[in-house]
Amino acid sequence: MIEGYRDERIIIKKEETDMIVPPKKKKQLTKIDILKKLSPGTGLRDGLNDIVKGNLGAIILVSNLNSLNVFDGGFKVNCGFSAKKLAELAKLDGGIVLSEDFKKILYVNTLFVPERGLISSETGTRHQAAERTAKQTGAIVIAVSERKGTITVYFEDSRYVLQNTEDLLRRTTETLQILEKQRGVFDELLINLNVLEITNLISIADICTILQRLEMIRKMAKIINEYIVELGKEGIIVRMRMREVIQDIDKKRELIINDYLQNPGRVKQFFDNLSFDKLLDSENLAYLLFNSSSEVKIIPKGYRILSKTKLGDDEINNLVNNFINLDKILNAEEIDLEKVLGDRVKGFKEELSKVREQIMVGKKI
Repeated sequence: MIEGYRDERIIIKKEETDMIVPPKKKKQLTKIDILKKLSPGTGLRDGLNDIVKGNLGAIILVSNLNSLNVFDGGFKVNCGFSAKKLAELAKLDGGIVLSEDFKKILYVNTLFVPERGLISSETGTRHQAAERTAKQTGAIVIAVSERKGTITVYFEDSRYVLQNTEDLLRRTTETLQILEKQRGVFDELLINLNVLEITNLISIADICTILQRLEMIRKMAKIINEYIVELGKEGIIVRMRMREVIQDIDKKRELIINDYLQNPGRVKQFFDNLSFDKLLDSENLAYLLFNSSSEVKIIPKGYRILSKTKLGDDEINNLVNNFINLDKILNAEEIDLEKVLGDRVKGFKEELSKVREQIMVGKKI
């Protein structure tokens, strides 16, 4: 007998919703939220690992507003959660129901009875029940395979198999190494972009190339971040390395998009929804972004180069609004610049001259 619960045989009734349903509606869970709950070092993951080590199977429901009528019978235990209790109670073979905050084990040895008409891609009885229960309730349902020793997480229409920590750490490290190389290439492209902007030789192809590399970095970082979340405490060092690699990448993205494209918000959303395959199609990307051939010349507004000076955001915006693009700003007469910058003109011209010199000798600025 495990301490902390009663083995009272029950039939679940609607009156017991106050025990299952929290008083406040929670925000919609994301994949990252779920992976955090199941990462190594958490009590739930430790309990699941113990179930696997014990060559046991399990089906575990994290209750929500819609889960009351999807299971029946069993023992009401209503005890505090612990990894040891979860593993021991899995020996009873039936389903286990946890509270929505993962802090209590509510029921054990229950039978899950989702609608049989719901489509399931699984073959095993336990996994079919888990998938259908998740689809019907929108709750998190976890199935542990006794035969394969795998842990599968279902949430609404999604399915995810938790990975072995050692394999996942190796994959994360390998992907991070690729990301580091991509960041190196991106930084070289930025140095080249500096020269092209100062000499007014930019084409749409140049912008598509650097945006491709930038978005590849962001998409890879998103994948690695999911790995790191799943690794939990095992991923701390990798997280630190990734933060260094992607440092200031979002700021650089914002400046480039603002320099060359209208409606930055829609452009960012476009890239967020773009697949890797479509991202690599340069000519199609040029058409989608600029409605033009990749060989067409284009002039930046100047946000990125001007950000390398000591001008504030308002001053930069005023310059761009008054002179339209970087080429006109670079070639503007001092008297015209004074109308926007006042007595800051001389200092600005000196800063801009130093920035130009650094760019032309190939320095990273």
